[in-house]
Amino acid sequence: MAQGFLQVDVVADDNNFPINGAKVSIAHTETPETVVKELGTNSSGQTENIALEAPPLDLSLRPSAERPYAEYTLRITAPGYEPLIISGTEILADATAIQPARMKHIENGPLEAEETIIIPEHTLYGSYPPKIAESEIKPVNESGEIVLSRVVVPQTVVVHDGVPSNASASNYYVPYRDYIKNVASSEIYATWPQSTITANVLAIMSFTLNRVYTEWYRNQGYDFTITSSTAYDHKWIHGRNIYESISVVVDDIFDNYLSRPEVRQPILTQYCDGRQVTCPGWMTQWGSCDLGERGYSPIEILRYFYGGDMYINSAEQISGIPSSWPGRDLTRGSSGDKVRQLQEQLNAIASIYSAIPKIQADGIYGPATARAVEAFQSVFGLPVTGVTDFATWYKISHIFVGVTRIAELA
Repeated sequence: MAQGFLQVDVVADDNNFPINGAKVSIAHTETPETVVKELGTNSSGQTENIALEAPPLDLSLRPSAERPYAEYTLRITAPGYEPLIISGTEILADATAIQPARMKHIENGPLEAEETIIIPEHTLYGSYPPKIAESEIKPVNESGEIVLSRVVVPQTVVVHDGVPSNASASNYYVPYRDYIKNVASSEIYATWPQSTITANVLAIMSFTLNRVYTEWYRNQGYDFTITSSTAYDHKWIHGRNIYESISVVVDDIFDNYLSRPEVRQPILTQYCDGRQVTCPGWMTQWGSCDLGERGYSPIEILRYFYGGDMYINSAEQISGIPSSWPGRDLTRGSSGDKVRQLQEQLNAIASIYSAIPKIQADGIYGPATARAVEAFQSVFGLPVTGVTDFATWYKISHIFVGVTRIAELA
């Protein structure tokens, strides 16, 4: 057996604050009563990164009838919170899985039942309905009437967990980046080449931003942004684990989308797996893996499938962010209002995440600020450099908005 890796991140459901001292028991899903690891969370609500058995790496790099990932069941307990069971956490060889866990406070008296989240099979292994083909560019004079004047990255998307017509399906308010990471982790394998991951993430983001830009479902009388149905949109799975390799890519490029010349809206980039389903003119996921292994860049992969007039564009606005990235990395020696704002946001976050040291908000990016940035990057899964680059700036802004409760739901 090969090995994959797992880190569990435990927060309170009502305020996103980390839960220190939670207990995590890990077992194979096939034998849930036999615990293979027991872990505890630190002040950041995180367990250590541990190795777990996984099937051979090659199974996730080539289409196979054999499941390429191991499934684990987690039981999480913490004083004052309802016990939580997560069944089906997926561990791939040589990849780090990050399992989020949101625990609910016990409201009244002793608890009689545990909350259970069941993660279904990955879309490349299980059987899901194929995408119903749509035009990649929405007409402006029909049901998809465009109401936005520019492309905006939303703070939150509302995910309808079922087909559009299923009125009983739950709606979930999900931060945009978390949604993209969840979908990508559900639809491709984190072991694929980085260029392949990037190409697929771009396609997922462009599709999603087309739904946002055209207000596709709201114009049909629905109160959500997108669905979790593979027949209509992408597979999003409530409570599933994501992967570090996918998370890093999304954080680096989350303001991007795909466009064609003279077309204002993001392109509705549809795709299929290319093994169970064929889709001429669309990207195939297994085909994109092959091209990535052959050295193709992300844009080369995308143009191979969608044509040579496909381009990567950047959104004009990112919602819910107190201040935009300064346009250059902040590092030792930097100074000014942007540095002071960064320091103030880090201090607000440090009041909740004690592993991050508090610093003087003096507008000077000195060694103490660099150390605080390094601590933040370590806690939130970014490359630890001490430099505030694009991904770090917006991750700090995102966490700051969450801990200060200034975010407004879409």
